[in-house]
Amino acid sequence: MDADFRPVEAKLEEVTKLMSTLRVDLKEKNLLPPQRNQLLEQLKIYGRDVENAGPIFTIEGIETLTRHSFDGNSLITSREALRCLANALFLEAKTRQIFVDMGYADKAAERLKNDNRDDEFLISRVLFLMTYDTNLDFERLIDEHHLADSINQHYSKSGRKVQPTQQDELALSETLKLLFNITHFYPHKSEAFTKSIPQILKIISRHKVPHPPLQPPITYLINALMNLDLEGTKAQSFGVNPLFPALDQKCNADRLINILDQAVTAYQEDELDTLAAPLVTLLRKMYEIAPDAAKRYMQWLLLPSDEERNRPLGRSDTLASRLLKLSSSPLAPALRENISALMFELSDKDATSFVQNVGYGFASGFLMSHNVPIPENALEAWSTDESGGVKVTDNSSSGLPVNPITGQRIDSEPQDTGPAMTQEEKEREAEKLFVLFERLKATGVVDVKNPVEEAINSGRFEELDSDDDVKGKT
Repeated sequence: MDADFRPVEAKLEEVTKLMSTLRVDLKEKNLLPPQRNQLLEQLKIYGRDVENAGPIFTIEGIETLTRHSFDGNSLITSREALRCLANALFLEAKTRQIFVDMGYADKAAERLKNDNRDDEFLISRVLFLMTYDTNLDFERLIDEHHLADSINQHYSKSGRKVQPTQQDELALSETLKLLFNITHFYPHKSEAFTKSIPQILKIISRHKVPHPPLQPPITYLINALMNLDLEGTKAQSFGVNPLFPALDQKCNADRLINILDQAVTAYQEDELDTLAAPLVTLLRKMYEIAPDAAKRYMQWLLLPSDEERNRPLGRSDTLASRLLKLSSSPLAPALRENISALMFELSDKDATSFVQNVGYGFASGFLMSHNVPIPENALEAWSTDESGGVKVTDNSSSGLPVNPITGQRIDSEPQDTGPAMTQEEKEREAEKLFVLFERLKATGVVDVKNPVEEAINSGRFEELDSDDDVKGKT
């Protein structure tokens, strides 16, 4: 039994010995740099697992690692110690406040000014972890230590790299995570990062989209834009909004929609609910402030085209159809709401256009849940125009009638080749229709006229003496 426990005891003894040696070295400086670095490297390996590594996570242990990280003269030693420290802060949340109480957050913010990818990666990770479970005042770091300027500067350098290295991308991911959390917890300081918007967009445009697409750093780049002032009105930083550059107002929208297109085919629906929702939200924010040319382009890419209407909407393999299917997915509650909102906004928040663009079947649930009045003519057939447009609100004689429920062109619907309905079948269907419309009226959501009741009131239906006679006449 003693033999079984020996490896466990050996690890604890070794960690205790390493921490003790490193702590004594802080006072006596009795280790040569290579010896000190080797001890820290060994400690890093042991510190990847909390079990039997307790001395690392004590107040004394965190103080030892912090001082080796920031108080020495060797950057190599500092970075080895920072790796150990970052692991400890990640694994044990209670250690983060210890770091803050030591007053070393200021030194960390100053260190982030270094133009070095290892420093950027390690310091950004340490500060990112400080956004959880501590009372660290990031507003003070921004105002007194120019933390936002340091982050903006790192993005500027990343944006200029055509072929970033793996370490470049790791460092970038950490600063993006840090930016997102700062702007989330300190939204009033988000304008300090406005200068990063053009650089983040440049990185997105240049970065090869991985497969599957929604993984770091793409996801972090998208998230980072979410909390920023995309319109640039607060800081008044832009002559021309970098989201819609003068040379090509559509380029950024096109890139993001392309990423979305790849994503909806690469992931399962439940995965998309978490991964794709921020991207759809970002597209909604973009559309809200887009110039007319960019808005029309986004509508063209995201709304169903007339070519898709030879089948019920949502049945083809286009991006618009896949989005419509996701808008009713029970496995993606957050995403389906986001997609429906996007489609509604692409329809200029007009309920009639919304129904015509996506079909009543896809539109009704969103309209009802948001208390948007459903147009009285929502269930009437309408027409596309000769150029294939989908927003004609009158039944143009030159257009092609469209089924308002499915969004399919009526001339493309399958023709009923079966026997004609009997009179009894017609009566039963009329009764069903009557009941359905009465239930719809009772909801109070939409004021519709029951077509059966209207036909009776207009005199198109009358009682005849013979049960064999036809009960409806035109």
